[in-house]
Amino acid sequence: MNRHNFFAVDIGNSWYKVLASDNGAISEYKMPNAIALFDEEFYEKPYDEEDVVLEDNLIVEVKSQAIVDKREIYYAGKSAARQMNVSLTSFNNQKADEERTYILLFGIAAYHAAFVNVDDLDIYYEIDQLAVSLPTTQYKEKKEQLKQRLMGTHSVTIHKVPGLPEPKELVVKLIIKDVIVGAEGACAYLGLTRDQQTLGIKDDELVKESRRGIIIGDLGGDSVDFVGIKNNKPVASVEGATFGINLFLDNIIRKISKSELYTFDSRSELEEKLFAGQSEWYVEPYAGVKKDISKYVNPQLRSMAIKFLEHFDRVRSSSNEVKGARRYIAVGGAAKLAQRHIQEAAVKWAEKGRPIELMFPEDMEKLNVLGLLVLAKMNHLKKQYENSTDLVSIKG
Repeated sequence: MNRHNFFAVDIGNSWYKVLASDNGAISEYKMPNAIALFDEEFYEKPYDEEDVVLEDNLIVEVKSQAIVDKREIYYAGKSAARQMNVSLTSFNNQKADEERTYILLFGIAAYHAAFVNVDDLDIYYEIDQLAVSLPTTQYKEKKEQLKQRLMGTHSVTIHKVPGLPEPKELVVKLIIKDVIVGAEGACAYLGLTRDQQTLGIKDDELVKESRRGIIIGDLGGDSVDFVGIKNNKPVASVEGATFGINLFLDNIIRKISKSELYTFDSRSELEEKLFAGQSEWYVEPYAGVKKDISKYVNPQLRSMAIKFLEHFDRVRSSSNEVKGARRYIAVGGAAKLAQRHIQEAAVKWAEKGRPIELMFPEDMEKLNVLGLLVLAKMNHLKKQYENSTDLVSIKG
Protein backbone atom coordinates (compact mmCIF):
# COMPACT_ATOMS: atom_id res chain seq x y z
CA MET A 1 0.00 0.00 0.00
CA ASN A 2 2.81 2.45 0.85
CA ARG A 3 4.39 2.03 -2.59
CA HIS A 4 1.45 3.65 -4.39
CA ASN A 5 0.08 7.14 -5.00
CA PHE A 6 -3.49 7.86 -3.92
CA PHE A 7 -5.35 11.12 -4.57
CA ALA A 8 -8.65 11.98 -2.87
CA VAL A 9 -10.67 15.05 -3.91
CA ASP A 10 -13.84 16.35 -2.28
CA ILE A 11 -15.27 18.41 -5.18
CA GLY A 12 -17.07 21.07 -3.17
CA ASN A 13 -19.05 23.96 -4.60
CA SER A 14 -17.11 26.35 -2.36
CA TRP A 15 -13.84 24.48 -1.82
CA TYR A 16 -11.86 21.58 -3.24
CA LYS A 17 -10.44 19.59 -0.32
CA VAL A 18 -7.60 17.24 -1.26
CA LEU A 19 -5.58 14.51 0.45
CA ALA A 20 -2.65 13.02 -1.46
CA SER A 21 -0.75 9.96 -0.30
CA ASP A 22 2.61 9.46 -2.04
CA ASN A 23 4.22 6.22 -0.90
CA GLY A 24 2.60 6.77 2.50
CA ALA A 25 3.49 10.49 2.86
CA ILE A 26 0.33 12.63 3.26
CA SER A 27 -0.19 16.11 1.78
CA GLU A 28 -3.32 18.20 2.35
CA TYR A 29 -4.73 21.08 0.28
CA LYS A 30 -7.75 23.33 0.21
CA MET A 31 -8.55 25.33 -2.94
CA PRO A 32 -11.41 27.78 -3.60
CA ASN A 33 -13.74 26.57 -6.36
CA ALA A 34 -12.92 29.52 -8.60
CA ILE A 35 -11.48 29.98 -12.08
CA ALA A 36 -10.87 33.06 -14.25
CA LEU A 37 -9.62 33.45 -17.80
CA PHE A 38 -6.00 34.59 -17.97
CA ASP A 39 -5.07 37.56 -20.14
CA GLU A 40 -1.36 38.20 -20.64
CA GLU A 41 -2.01 41.88 -21.32
CA PHE A 42 -3.52 42.46 -17.88
CA TYR A 43 -1.23 40.18 -15.88
CA GLU A 44 0.43 42.05 -13.00
CA LYS A 45 3.87 40.70 -12.24
CA PRO A 46 4.47 40.38 -8.49
CA TYR A 47 6.61 43.20 -7.15
CA ASP A 48 8.93 40.76 -5.41
CA GLU A 49 8.70 37.18 -6.60
CA GLU A 50 10.31 35.86 -3.42
CA ASP A 51 7.15 36.87 -1.55
CA VAL A 52 4.85 34.97 -3.95
CA VAL A 53 3.99 31.30 -3.46
CA LEU A 54 2.87 29.13 -6.35
CA GLU A 55 -0.43 28.15 -4.69
CA ASP A 56 -1.46 31.83 -4.62
CA ASN A 57 -0.38 32.39 -8.22
CA LEU A 58 -1.67 29.24 -9.93
CA ILE A 59 -2.16 29.80 -13.67
CA VAL A 60 -2.84 26.63 -15.65
CA GLU A 61 -3.35 25.43 -19.20
CA VAL A 62 -4.91 21.97 -19.50
CA LYS A 63 -4.69 19.66 -22.51
CA SER A 64 -6.97 16.67 -21.97
CA GLN A 65 -9.77 14.71 -23.59
CA ALA A 66 -11.90 16.02 -20.69
CA ILE A 67 -11.53 19.63 -21.93
CA VAL A 68 -13.13 20.83 -25.16
CA ASP A 69 -11.19 24.10 -25.53
CA LYS A 70 -7.54 23.18 -25.04
CA ARG A 71 -6.11 26.62 -25.78
CA GLU A 72 -7.45 28.62 -22.85
CA ILE A 73 -5.30 29.55 -19.85
CA TYR A 74 -6.92 30.00 -16.44
CA TYR A 75 -6.24 31.40 -13.04
CA ALA A 76 -7.22 28.62 -10.62
CA GLY A 77 -8.20 28.71 -6.96
CA LYS A 78 -6.83 31.55 -4.84
CA SER A 79 -5.40 33.43 -7.80
CA ALA A 80 -8.78 33.28 -9.60
CA ALA A 81 -10.69 34.52 -6.55
CA ARG A 82 -8.82 37.84 -6.77
CA GLN A 83 -9.74 38.51 -10.43
CA MET A 84 -12.51 40.82 -11.61
CA ASN A 85 -13.77 38.13 -14.03
CA VAL A 86 -13.80 35.32 -11.47
CA SER A 87 -16.21 32.47 -12.20
CA LEU A 88 -17.82 30.80 -9.17
CA THR A 89 -20.22 27.88 -9.22
CA SER A 90 -23.80 28.44 -10.31
CA PHE A 91 -26.74 27.01 -8.37
CA ASN A 92 -27.10 23.23 -8.73
CA ASN A 93 -24.13 23.01 -11.07
CA GLN A 94 -23.62 19.60 -12.68
CA LYS A 95 -20.07 18.74 -11.67
CA ALA A 96 -19.45 15.94 -14.17
CA ASP A 97 -20.58 18.16 -17.08
CA GLU A 98 -18.63 21.32 -16.27
CA GLU A 99 -15.10 21.86 -17.53
CA ARG A 100 -14.24 23.88 -14.42
CA THR A 101 -14.31 20.58 -12.49
CA TYR A 102 -11.49 19.15 -14.60
CA ILE A 103 -9.51 22.39 -14.85
CA LEU A 104 -9.42 22.73 -11.07
CA LEU A 105 -8.86 19.06 -10.32
CA PHE A 106 -6.03 18.65 -12.82
CA GLY A 107 -4.64 22.03 -11.76
CA ILE A 108 -4.37 21.11 -8.09
CA ALA A 109 -3.01 17.66 -8.96
CA ALA A 110 -0.32 19.33 -11.10
CA TYR A 111 0.45 21.76 -8.27
CA HIS A 112 0.91 18.81 -5.91
CA ALA A 113 3.14 17.04 -8.44
CA ALA A 114 5.30 20.18 -8.68
CA PHE A 115 5.39 20.43 -4.89
CA VAL A 116 6.78 16.89 -4.49
CA ASN A 117 9.16 17.22 -7.50
CA VAL A 118 10.69 20.61 -6.80
CA ASP A 119 13.78 20.15 -8.97
CA ASP A 120 12.02 19.13 -12.19
CA LEU A 121 10.55 21.29 -14.96
CA ASP A 122 9.01 18.35 -16.86
CA ILE A 123 7.17 16.13 -14.42
CA TYR A 124 5.46 12.78 -14.85
CA TYR A 125 3.10 12.05 -11.98
CA GLU A 126 1.19 8.78 -11.76
CA ILE A 127 -1.93 8.42 -9.62
CA ASP A 128 -2.61 4.75 -8.95
CA GLN A 129 -6.07 5.47 -7.53
CA LEU A 130 -8.06 8.68 -7.68
CA ALA A 131 -11.18 8.99 -5.52
CA VAL A 132 -13.65 11.84 -6.12
CA SER A 133 -17.09 12.71 -4.80
CA LEU A 134 -20.45 13.68 -6.27
CA PRO A 135 -23.60 14.93 -4.54
CA THR A 136 -26.18 12.22 -3.91
CA THR A 137 -28.51 14.01 -6.36
CA GLN A 138 -25.97 13.51 -9.19
CA TYR A 139 -24.22 10.32 -8.14
CA LYS A 140 -26.24 7.63 -9.93
CA GLU A 141 -26.52 9.34 -13.33
CA LYS A 142 -23.13 11.05 -13.52
CA LYS A 143 -20.55 8.87 -11.78
CA GLU A 144 -19.56 6.86 -14.87
CA GLN A 145 -19.24 10.00 -17.00
CA LEU A 146 -17.03 11.65 -14.38
CA LYS A 147 -14.88 8.55 -14.09
CA GLN A 148 -14.29 8.22 -17.84
CA ARG A 149 -13.33 11.89 -18.27
CA LEU A 150 -10.82 11.68 -15.43
CA MET A 151 -9.10 8.49 -16.56
CA GLY A 152 -5.98 8.55 -18.73
CA THR A 153 -3.18 11.02 -19.42
CA HIS A 154 -3.59 14.79 -19.05
CA SER A 155 -1.06 17.55 -19.66
CA VAL A 156 -0.99 20.62 -17.43
CA THR A 157 1.27 23.61 -18.05
CA ILE A 158 1.70 25.85 -15.02
CA HIS A 159 2.51 29.37 -16.24
CA LYS A 160 4.23 32.32 -14.52
CA VAL A 161 5.85 30.15 -11.84
CA PRO A 162 7.49 32.40 -9.22
CA GLY A 163 11.24 31.95 -8.95
CA LEU A 164 11.74 30.29 -12.36
CA PRO A 165 13.54 32.00 -15.26
CA GLU A 166 11.69 32.65 -18.51
CA PRO A 167 9.53 31.07 -19.89
CA LYS A 168 8.59 30.56 -16.20
CA GLU A 169 6.56 27.42 -16.75
CA LEU A 170 6.32 23.83 -15.56
CA VAL A 171 4.82 21.00 -17.59
CA VAL A 172 3.16 18.16 -15.68
CA LYS A 173 1.94 14.96 -17.28
CA LEU A 174 -0.73 13.40 -15.08
CA ILE A 175 -1.34 9.69 -15.56
CA ILE A 176 -4.52 8.60 -13.77
CA LYS A 177 -4.68 4.82 -13.76
CA ASP A 178 -8.00 4.25 -11.99
CA VAL A 179 -10.89 6.32 -10.65
CA ILE A 180 -13.57 5.55 -8.10
CA VAL A 181 -16.49 7.91 -7.44
CA GLY A 182 -18.09 8.14 -4.00
CA ALA A 183 -21.32 9.75 -2.86
CA GLU A 184 -20.98 12.71 -0.51
CA GLY A 185 -22.27 11.77 2.90
CA ALA A 186 -21.52 8.07 2.40
CA CYS A 187 -17.84 9.02 2.19
CA ALA A 188 -18.23 10.91 5.46
CA TYR A 189 -19.42 7.67 7.09
CA LEU A 190 -16.24 5.93 5.89
CA GLY A 191 -14.22 8.82 7.33
CA LEU A 192 -16.03 8.40 10.65
CA THR A 193 -15.72 4.65 10.98
CA ARG A 194 -12.54 3.52 9.16
CA ASP A 195 -8.89 3.86 10.18
CA GLN A 196 -6.71 5.57 7.56
CA GLN A 197 -3.80 3.15 7.98
CA THR A 198 -5.37 -0.25 8.61
CA LEU A 199 -8.73 0.50 6.89
CA GLY A 200 -10.35 -1.45 9.74
CA ILE A 201 -13.27 -0.31 11.88
CA LYS A 202 -12.22 2.37 14.38
CA ASP A 203 -15.66 3.20 15.87
CA ASP A 204 -17.38 -0.03 16.88
CA GLU A 205 -20.12 1.83 18.74
CA LEU A 206 -21.21 3.81 15.68
CA VAL A 207 -21.22 0.66 13.53
CA LYS A 208 -23.41 -1.07 16.15
CA GLU A 209 -25.79 1.90 16.13
CA SER A 210 -26.14 1.49 12.36
CA ARG A 211 -28.17 -1.68 13.02
CA ARG A 212 -31.03 0.58 14.06
CA GLY A 213 -30.16 3.25 11.52
CA ILE A 214 -28.06 6.38 11.13
CA ILE A 215 -28.81 9.48 9.08
CA ILE A 216 -25.92 11.70 7.98
CA GLY A 217 -26.65 15.18 6.67
CA ASP A 218 -23.71 16.65 4.74
CA LEU A 219 -24.34 20.37 4.33
CA GLY A 220 -22.29 21.88 1.52
CA GLY A 221 -22.29 24.80 -0.88
CA ASP A 222 -25.21 23.96 -3.16
CA SER A 223 -26.39 20.61 -1.86
CA VAL A 224 -27.34 18.88 1.35
CA ASP A 225 -26.45 15.22 0.92
CA PHE A 226 -28.34 12.87 3.17
CA VAL A 227 -27.24 9.27 3.55
CA GLY A 228 -29.08 6.61 5.49
CA ILE A 229 -26.91 3.87 6.99
CA LYS A 230 -28.44 0.54 7.97
CA ASN A 231 -26.33 -2.41 9.12
CA ASN A 232 -23.16 -0.52 8.13
CA LYS A 233 -24.35 0.04 4.53
CA PRO A 234 -26.01 2.98 2.74
CA VAL A 235 -29.70 2.56 1.94
CA ALA A 236 -31.26 3.51 -1.37
CA SER A 237 -34.35 5.33 -0.12
CA VAL A 238 -32.59 8.41 1.29
CA GLU A 239 -31.86 11.28 -1.10
CA GLY A 240 -30.34 14.72 -0.79
CA ALA A 241 -31.59 18.07 -2.03
CA THR A 242 -30.32 21.14 -3.90
CA PHE A 243 -29.88 23.33 -0.84
CA GLY A 244 -26.69 24.73 0.68
CA ILE A 245 -24.80 27.64 2.17
CA ASN A 246 -23.93 29.46 -1.06
CA LEU A 247 -27.35 31.10 -1.35
CA PHE A 248 -26.94 32.51 2.17
CA LEU A 249 -23.34 33.60 1.55
CA ASP A 250 -24.49 35.44 -1.58
CA ASN A 251 -27.19 37.19 0.45
CA ILE A 252 -24.61 38.28 3.03
CA ILE A 253 -22.22 39.53 0.33
CA ARG A 254 -25.01 41.45 -1.42
CA LYS A 255 -26.24 43.12 1.81
CA ILE A 256 -22.71 44.11 2.88
CA SER A 257 -21.93 45.50 -0.57
CA LYS A 258 -25.11 47.60 -0.52
CA SER A 259 -24.95 48.83 3.09
CA GLU A 260 -21.23 48.93 3.90
CA LEU A 261 -19.73 49.62 0.44
CA TYR A 262 -17.42 46.61 0.72
CA THR A 263 -17.35 43.82 -1.87
CA PHE A 264 -15.92 40.38 -1.18
CA ASP A 265 -13.82 38.89 -3.99
CA SER A 266 -15.51 35.51 -3.57
CA ARG A 267 -17.58 33.32 -1.27
CA SER A 268 -14.38 31.65 -0.11
CA GLU A 269 -13.04 35.01 1.15
CA LEU A 270 -16.20 35.49 3.22
CA GLU A 271 -16.15 31.88 4.47
CA GLU A 272 -12.55 32.19 5.64
CA LYS A 273 -13.49 35.28 7.62
CA LEU A 274 -16.50 33.53 9.17
CA PHE A 275 -14.46 30.44 10.09
CA ALA A 276 -11.86 32.67 11.77
CA GLY A 277 -14.44 33.47 14.50
CA GLN A 278 -16.73 36.32 15.46
CA SER A 279 -13.80 38.55 16.43
CA GLU A 280 -13.00 38.71 12.69
CA TRP A 281 -16.56 39.48 11.57
CA TYR A 282 -15.86 42.96 10.26
CA VAL A 283 -14.85 44.63 7.01
CA GLU A 284 -12.77 47.72 6.25
CA PRO A 285 -14.34 49.66 3.36
CA TYR A 286 -11.80 52.42 4.02
CA ALA A 287 -8.43 52.32 5.74
CA GLY A 288 -8.90 52.47 9.50
CA VAL A 289 -12.70 52.14 9.30
CA LYS A 290 -14.07 48.85 10.66
CA LYS A 291 -17.68 47.78 10.10
CA ASP A 292 -19.26 44.95 12.09
CA ILE A 293 -20.95 42.42 9.75
CA SER A 294 -22.45 40.08 12.35
CA LYS A 295 -25.87 41.72 11.85
CA TYR A 296 -25.80 40.46 8.25
CA VAL A 297 -24.28 37.06 9.04
CA ASN A 298 -26.34 35.74 11.96
CA PRO A 299 -29.84 36.07 10.40
CA GLN A 300 -28.67 34.20 7.30
CA LEU A 301 -27.04 31.39 9.30
CA ARG A 302 -30.19 31.10 11.43
CA SER A 303 -32.35 30.79 8.32
CA MET A 304 -30.03 28.14 6.90
CA ALA A 305 -30.05 26.20 10.19
CA ILE A 306 -33.86 26.06 10.24
CA LYS A 307 -34.00 24.87 6.62
CA PHE A 308 -31.32 22.24 7.34
CA LEU A 309 -33.43 20.81 10.17
CA GLU A 310 -36.53 20.86 7.97
CA HIS A 311 -34.66 18.73 5.43
CA PHE A 312 -33.49 16.38 8.20
CA ASP A 313 -37.08 15.97 9.38
CA ARG A 314 -38.28 15.30 5.84
CA VAL A 315 -35.67 12.61 5.28
CA ARG A 316 -36.28 10.73 8.52
CA SER A 317 -40.04 10.77 7.86
CA SER A 318 -39.84 9.65 4.24
CA SER A 319 -37.67 6.52 4.53
CA ASN A 320 -38.99 3.36 6.12
CA GLU A 321 -35.48 1.90 6.14
CA VAL A 322 -34.17 4.41 8.67
CA LYS A 323 -37.30 5.18 10.67
CA GLY A 324 -36.38 5.14 14.31
CA ALA A 325 -32.76 5.93 13.46
CA ARG A 326 -30.44 5.74 16.44
CA ARG A 327 -28.19 8.63 15.47
CA TYR A 328 -28.40 11.86 13.42
CA ILE A 329 -25.04 13.27 12.32
CA ALA A 330 -24.28 16.69 10.82
CA VAL A 331 -21.13 17.00 8.68
CA GLY A 332 -19.63 19.43 6.19
CA GLY A 333 -17.96 22.83 6.40
CA ALA A 334 -21.27 24.70 6.27
CA ALA A 335 -22.63 22.67 9.21
CA LYS A 336 -19.50 23.44 11.23
CA LEU A 337 -19.81 27.14 10.45
CA ALA A 338 -23.45 27.21 11.54
CA GLN A 339 -23.18 24.66 14.39
CA ARG A 340 -24.32 27.08 17.10
CA HIS A 341 -27.28 28.23 15.02
CA ILE A 342 -28.27 24.64 14.19
CA GLN A 343 -28.13 23.67 17.87
CA GLU A 344 -30.24 26.68 18.84
CA ALA A 345 -32.77 25.84 16.12
CA ALA A 346 -32.87 22.22 17.33
CA VAL A 347 -33.96 23.41 20.80
CA LYS A 348 -36.95 25.19 19.27
CA TRP A 349 -37.60 22.14 17.10
CA ALA A 350 -37.78 19.97 20.24
CA GLU A 351 -40.25 22.42 21.81
CA LYS A 352 -42.52 21.75 18.83
CA GLY A 353 -42.45 18.03 19.63
CA ARG A 354 -40.12 17.03 16.78
CA PRO A 355 -36.73 16.59 18.52
CA ILE A 356 -33.66 16.16 16.31
CA GLU A 357 -30.61 15.53 18.47
CA LEU A 358 -27.59 16.05 16.23
CA MET A 359 -24.03 14.81 16.64
CA PHE A 360 -21.30 17.18 15.39
CA PRO A 361 -18.18 15.00 15.01
CA GLU A 362 -14.56 16.14 15.16
CA ASP A 363 -13.12 17.22 11.79
CA MET A 364 -16.67 17.30 10.41
CA GLU A 365 -15.61 19.56 7.53
CA LYS A 366 -12.95 17.03 6.40
CA LEU A 367 -14.81 13.73 6.80
CA ASN A 368 -15.72 13.39 3.11
CA VAL A 369 -12.14 13.71 1.90
CA LEU A 370 -10.91 11.43 4.71
CA GLY A 371 -13.49 8.87 3.59
CA LEU A 372 -12.45 9.30 -0.04
CA LEU A 373 -8.84 8.45 0.82
CA VAL A 374 -10.08 5.32 2.60
CA LEU A 375 -12.21 4.52 -0.47
CA ALA A 376 -9.19 4.93 -2.77
CA LYS A 377 -7.08 2.56 -0.69
CA MET A 378 -9.88 0.00 -0.32
CA ASN A 379 -10.61 -0.01 -4.05
CA HIS A 380 -6.92 -0.40 -4.86
CA LEU A 381 -6.67 -3.39 -2.51
CA LYS A 382 -9.79 -4.88 -4.10
CA LYS A 383 -8.28 -4.52 -7.59
CA GLN A 384 -5.03 -6.12 -6.45
CA TYR A 385 -6.93 -9.03 -4.93
CA GLU A 386 -9.02 -9.51 -8.09
CA ASN A 387 -5.89 -9.43 -10.28
CA SER A 388 -4.06 -11.94 -8.10
CA THR A 389 -7.13 -14.24 -8.12
CA ASP A 390 -7.33 -14.03 -11.91
CA LEU A 391 -3.61 -14.85 -12.16
CA VAL A 392 -4.02 -17.91 -9.93
CA SER A 393 -6.96 -19.15 -12.00
CA ILE A 394 -4.98 -18.68 -15.24
CA LYS A 395 -2.00 -20.57 -13.82
CA GLY A 396 -4.30 -23.29 -12.54
